[in-house]
Amino acid sequence: MYTTEERNTFFDNTIERLKPSSLVEGIVQLGSGVIGYKDEYSDIDLMIAASNAEDVEITKDFVRQTLGEFNPVYIKEKQLRENVYLLIAFMENSLEFNVSIVPLDSLKVKSPLWKVIVDRTGFVSERMKKEENRFNNRTLKYEVNEDAVFGFVYCALRMEKELRRNNFIYSLKMLEMMRDYTLQVQAMNEGKKLHQFKAYETMDPHFVKAYLSTYPNEMKVQHLAESADNLKELFIDTVKQSSFFSISEDLLQLLKLAEHTEA
Repeated sequence: MYTTEERNTFFDNTIERLKPSSLVEGIVQLGSGVIGYKDEYSDIDLMIAASNAEDVEITKDFVRQTLGEFNPVYIKEKQLRENVYLLIAFMENSLEFNVSIVPLDSLKVKSPLWKVIVDRTGFVSERMKKEENRFNNRTLKYEVNEDAVFGFVYCALRMEKELRRNNFIYSLKMLEMMRDYTLQVQAMNEGKKLHQFKAYETMDPHFVKAYLSTYPNEMKVQHLAESADNLKELFIDTVKQSSFFSISEDLLQLLKLAEHTEA
């Protein structure tokens, strides 16, 4: 846990150390920090723009070196795609930094929560406003898994087979995937961002109550089967409320094959 003062100190010091570098075209703050951090567990999310693709790797190394000056416990480096990197740094007090490094022309708006902190030439603000207009004009603002309905049915079928084999680990894995598909549909129903979405407590309380009720009371075949049945009912009801997803009669018939009966 860390205090607001600790996080603000880390944030301010990071910006002050990155800002003077000619490698940094601009810095964009992302996430809840834009409107006020949710609580003392909130991360610091930043997007660093390099002036061109050729400078991204050296900019990434500079950002990593800067974060290293705060004596982090661990820094994970990931390459998401060509010329796009992510640095995840964990501080001793559990504060987490998520810093992406991208070329200027690869800046993207994926949610309304962003704020330009540093803009060396004005190009970063220009790019972000252009991307914001594109984001706002999209019919579907957030990426969705178009196969979510089939994915749910497929996992339900797999779970039923594994229950008959008394393979609880695999059955639980399939059950959790079914839960994830259900959350995806509900999040979209509520117009919430799916990418790295964690604020599940902000969902419709009736859905949350129904969702939590689908967890099994005991690790027995019958209890797992009942959980799956409750989840199927919730999923079908959630899909019916969707303006994007639907479930065909064929898939409903297929889902009935996943009903558990004692062997």
